[in-house]
Amino acid sequence: MPQSMLFHNARLVLGERLVPEGWLLTQQGRIAEIGWDQPLPEDTVDRVIDAEGAILAPGMIDTHVHGALGHDTMDASPEGLREMARFYARHGVTSFLATTMTASHGAIMAALGCLAGVMAEGTGGATLVGAHVEGPYVDLDRRGAQAADQVRRASPQESRELLETGVARCITLAPEFPENQQLIVEAVRQGVAVSLGHSRADAQEVARAVALGASQVTHLYNGLEPMHHRRPGVVGAALTLPGLRCQLIADNVHVDPVMLDLAYRAKGADGIILITDAMAGAGMPDGRYHLGESEVIVQKGEARLPEGNLAGSTLTLERAVRNMMAACGLTLPQALRMASETPARACGLSDRGRLVVGARADLILVDDGMNVRTTVVGGEVVVG
Repeated sequence: MPQSMLFHNARLVLGERLVPEGWLLTQQGRIAEIGWDQPLPEDTVDRVIDAEGAILAPGMIDTHVHGALGHDTMDASPEGLREMARFYARHGVTSFLATTMTASHGAIMAALGCLAGVMAEGTGGATLVGAHVEGPYVDLDRRGAQAADQVRRASPQESRELLETGVARCITLAPEFPENQQLIVEAVRQGVAVSLGHSRADAQEVARAVALGASQVTHLYNGLEPMHHRRPGVVGAALTLPGLRCQLIADNVHVDPVMLDLAYRAKGADGIILITDAMAGAGMPDGRYHLGESEVIVQKGEARLPEGNLAGSTLTLERAVRNMMAACGLTLPQALRMASETPARACGLSDRGRLVVGARADLILVDDGMNVRTTVVGGEVVVG
């Protein structure tokens, strides 16, 4: 049973505002009470934490992350997933979707089976809440670091087996192919979010996909046809269609800060999901690592294929929040919402991402520079 905890002398992130001094009580892994301008509760608690003026915020949620510390989701290693989860927790992530790559059906199913086991047993760090299945149903010419020889279109049998695992919470696909459109319909029917990515779709094809239920765009600007004033494509449609939220890799490598600001101006905090797209080299020194079956060279923190294409990142989510603050002139609560409440809503995690009574007690204590001091997952301190 999780401890009951009382945080006091904290600045509370409530939506996009910061309450100067407040307290928060957790009981049985949930937020039980929140207060300010009133006395502390008299309930007996197991642990009292003086925040010393630090910021108490909802834990962050990374919905697109492949690996860290030399491990990759496609390794199908339970201990690798747990090490990844502990690493993410040190950087303020309390929930994540382990993300697969374009590979054989057998390799993807093995990874999903491994995820299911770890989800049932726990991680000791950030909560593994499911999988983001990125590919293999993408466009060959916009595959990025996805394996070319495994790119294909969705088949009814493969799609059915993927969905029957019950692990997928998000699927990235290219919407321009009729076979993939059928998967959009079935995935949405089963409560799985569909994200459009690695695609050369035109704006009309994107609009049709949204009508079928697609609700996200995978790492906006990357893996997509560049926007042209006569061919807006996925990027132009994503920036203008209210039905689409945009994942962003805010590492200032994948996307220039000017374009981060443009996305924020077009979509607002409710329309942007900050992701890391981190791979096995995250948290490691420069060197050679892997992303799925591809060799990746990390140099000066940038992850690239031997031919030079970007291949995931070494970003951590608190740095992404920091970069959005700088690029867009945002307060910490404004930027943090794109890494907490918005991804929670986008992936159906309705019990987290906000400081509200009844929500899961997934919490972080950070300073004004988004440096993580304490991480609480389900009412248990896992970092700090």
